[in-house]
Amino acid sequence: MNIAPDPKSIPQGTPLTPEASEAAALASATGVLTVDLDAIVANWRKLEKTAVPAECAGVVKANAYGCGAAQVAGALSAAGCKTFFVATLDEARVVRAAVPAAAIYVLDGFFQNTGEAYAQIDCKPVIGDLNELAEWDVFCRRSGWSGGAAIHIDTGMNRLGLTVTEAQGLIPRIQAGDHGITLVMSHLASAELLNNPANARQLAAFREIASLFSGVPKSLANSSGVFLGAQFQFDLVRPGCALYGINPTPEADNPMQPVVELKARVVRIRNVERGETVGYGGTWTARRPTRIAIVSAGYADGYFRAASANDGTRGAEVVVAGKRCPIAGRISMDLIAVDVTDLDKNAVRRGHLVTLIGEGITVDELAHHFGTIGYEVLTSLGKRYARVYKGGAAPAAEPAAEPPVASG
Repeated sequence: MNIAPDPKSIPQGTPLTPEASEAAALASATGVLTVDLDAIVANWRKLEKTAVPAECAGVVKANAYGCGAAQVAGALSAAGCKTFFVATLDEARVVRAAVPAAAIYVLDGFFQNTGEAYAQIDCKPVIGDLNELAEWDVFCRRSGWSGGAAIHIDTGMNRLGLTVTEAQGLIPRIQAGDHGITLVMSHLASAELLNNPANARQLAAFREIASLFSGVPKSLANSSGVFLGAQFQFDLVRPGCALYGINPTPEADNPMQPVVELKARVVRIRNVERGETVGYGGTWTARRPTRIAIVSAGYADGYFRAASANDGTRGAEVVVAGKRCPIAGRISMDLIAVDVTDLDKNAVRRGHLVTLIGEGITVDELAHHFGTIGYEVLTSLGKRYARVYKGGAAPAAEPAAEPPVASG
């Protein structure tokens, strides 16, 4: 994984386990987030195969769902991905630096003062408003820019996008040629629900209006939409969450490979007597003499307070020395308390790393404990973790943005 401990920090003659080596290499971080680029590529290939003959793009917005936009885009491009979607121009700049020849679409669209930026990095706005379209047209006429744009049509999300009636007004422009539209797209609101009637309604609406955009490639399916069948796939599919291991078919087993592993360091082991409480508010009471491992992660790192445990509710679990152990008490800003009483006394010590995601704990399982979805879990993982990449053209570990905080 391109990391190595600083030999000056290791007492002579001390053998290091792989976990200790990782901790020594990343001593300034609260934890280590490992991203498997090969798994992301494998997920993309599975989606591509499912969508054949449609092109399979890659959605790398929000820093590739927290996994690193430059690294992910680079790996996907090397695997054959030719089109990427981001949310903002700043995100587009990062991706353009990583994939100089790819097509990049910016979902947040066009404003009249952003034209030069689009032209400078050669990316395309996704336009979903008539005022936006007019501003883009003005810029193109004045500058001579001919980089193209997507048209987003709203078929039921009621968020971004032209109405169907507004889109119909563009048909004479399409028929006249030289229109500059390189993609017509819509977005499914309930694709993860296989039998939701909204899917069929949106498909029918999009099929009808998109058929009038003669010669323009069409796109409707997100990650879950890819698995709704060939009729949803059109010319281009736009998977996001599935690339990163989140289950796009929650009513069935997850067809995707896990992508991330998250570990955090034990900063203290302490003994708690029966009847004593742990954490803020004293909401968790030891029912026996208990050994507690204090772990350097918390809600400031994206490990949500909602996964806390109290005397009446079991919280999330972490993997310590290969075994699942329950959280004890409230998760605080920087720390988690874990009940390790059932482990061998020497199984866990200060400095060891425990697993928060991985070893059977999936992003979707953690999302359940957090009361949210996997998207929010991944995009919330904090900057204090060191990012380590394996597989693909994996770079060296990225250091954490700030030192660990051992108070909470």
